[in-house]
Amino acid sequence: MENLKNIAPVEDFNWDAYEHGESFTSASHEDLEKAYDSTLNKVSDREVVDGVVIAMNKREVVVNIGFKSDGIIPLNEFRYNPELTVGDTVEVYIENQEDKKGQLVLSHRKARATRSWDRVNAALENEEIIKGFIKCRTKGGMIVDVFGIEAFLPGSQIDVKPIRDYDVFVGKTMEFKVVKINQEFKNVVVSHKALIEAELEQQKKEIIGKLEKGQVLEGTVKNITSYGVFIDLGGVDGLIHITDLSWGRVSDPKEVVELDQKLNVVILDFDDEKKRIALGLKQLTPHPWDALSAELQVGDKVKGKVVVMADYGAFIEIAPGVEGLIHVSEMSWSQHLRSAQDFMKVGDDVEAVVLTLDREERKMSLGIKQLKQDPWESIEQKYPVASKHTAKVRNFTNFGVFVEIEEGVDGLIHISDLSWTKKVKHPSEFTQIGADIEVQVLEIDKDNRRLSLGHKQLEENPWDVFETVFTVGSVHEGTIIEMLDKGAVVALPYGVEGFATPKHLVKEDGSQAQMDEKLEFKVIEFNKDAKRIILSHSRIFEDVAKAEERAEKKAASNAKKGGNSNNNRSESAPAIQNQAASTTLGDFDALAALKEQLEGKK
Repeated sequence: MENLKNIAPVEDFNWDAYEHGESFTSASHEDLEKAYDSTLNKVSDREVVDGVVIAMNKREVVVNIGFKSDGIIPLNEFRYNPELTVGDTVEVYIENQEDKKGQLVLSHRKARATRSWDRVNAALENEEIIKGFIKCRTKGGMIVDVFGIEAFLPGSQIDVKPIRDYDVFVGKTMEFKVVKINQEFKNVVVSHKALIEAELEQQKKEIIGKLEKGQVLEGTVKNITSYGVFIDLGGVDGLIHITDLSWGRVSDPKEVVELDQKLNVVILDFDDEKKRIALGLKQLTPHPWDALSAELQVGDKVKGKVVVMADYGAFIEIAPGVEGLIHVSEMSWSQHLRSAQDFMKVGDDVEAVVLTLDREERKMSLGIKQLKQDPWESIEQKYPVASKHTAKVRNFTNFGVFVEIEEGVDGLIHISDLSWTKKVKHPSEFTQIGADIEVQVLEIDKDNRRLSLGHKQLEENPWDVFETVFTVGSVHEGTIIEMLDKGAVVALPYGVEGFATPKHLVKEDGSQAQMDEKLEFKVIEFNKDAKRIILSHSRIFEDVAKAEERAEKKAASNAKKGGNSNNNRSESAPAIQNQAASTTLGDFDALAALKEQLEGKK
């Protein structure tokens, strides 16, 4: 122990380094730190730098940016680029150089978003083809991740063919072109269709250049619309209009073709400039008119189905592509204008007679009324003159009533033949449209297919009786029921009317007779044919005065001759009384007896 010497420690010895197993001085440590730092990149937070993928698995990607540690980024940030592999250079955003665990925190998505707007504008300007990841569906199209920006892909811009199922594109990475950018709202529109259109345009030119009218090509049904079918001819589209699908009528093209169906079509026409191609399908089969039986002729009966209705008639398809028109006038023997819908409807099976047939013009007219006998052929036997029938009122005119006894048999009741006694000003006062009315045939007009009919003829003519009642000079009680400029209408017994002019309405006191006044009237004219009775009230007292005046003159004359005036006056007085007695007829018994006599003669 004595041999041990106290040795002083080195003044600049680095005990901390020694404690960690390091055996160098502080000066050499600094040199080593400088040498080490010179091999690393200088980076700062919130900066975008390039890095290299050095490893990756199903969840993460390890990126080396030349920093003292590597960064780890979730793989889903690279889903727009499924071809990513080790060794690829990627841009990353430095979120934190060292988190609590000492880990470098990077983001690829933020790096793309930081530079995305510049990139997307450059892509539009340079017509660059870029990759994007289709995230989801949206109204009218899809949402695509492009450089971290959500861009819109319209449904019409996904492909040149119409898309039937948008969902199959979700999750796919595709190439796009930026076609539109709204700088104000930061909206980006991309298109996949634009990438293949240029190539298709060249294909179209080559195909159209080889087209010829009448050429038959194979195509595929690409799209079906209400007006026709689009056919893919191998890079160029053509349209079969609905009228060129079938010789028969087609209401829906889906009745004839279906999607993706392959079929032969014939070129009807095409336009070099607009690149429109008109195709036909029915033209590949013979026209049905050419296959129509040569034995078919006018007068033959045919069966068919109603395919189209119009007010003026119905089109009947007797074979696919062969139609005939039944005009409404050929549906019934009736001459009344009616709508064809009253007789049939679309889908009805009908039997008809061929009326005209033009094979060159491919036209045919048909009729169904010809299946029934024309009622006018035996009109004299079925509806002879004086026969009585029940008819239906169809229409009015100022001069009468048009009626129909049966379908196709019309007649006219003149206004004067409606009633014996009632003065009808308009037929609507007497009956109404649609009502039944009893008629008697007066006359048959076969050429014009019309009957002259009467209604009043079903009853006995009361004017035969009136002729014996309302004799000229007879006096009857009457009531004024209507005042006119030319006189008054007077209601007489038995429901008959008479007429009195103003001068015959003057009463004995000089006043004028008024409406609803009941007075005695003398018949001064009776016309059975015209059914006219002319009356006078003033004649009653005027005739009495004249008779008295004549009697006085006669008496004065007899006095001059020395005759007995008292005897003369006594002779004239009974004459006046008898006349008055004969003109005030009120005996219904006499009228009834006369009526019985007339009926007995018949």
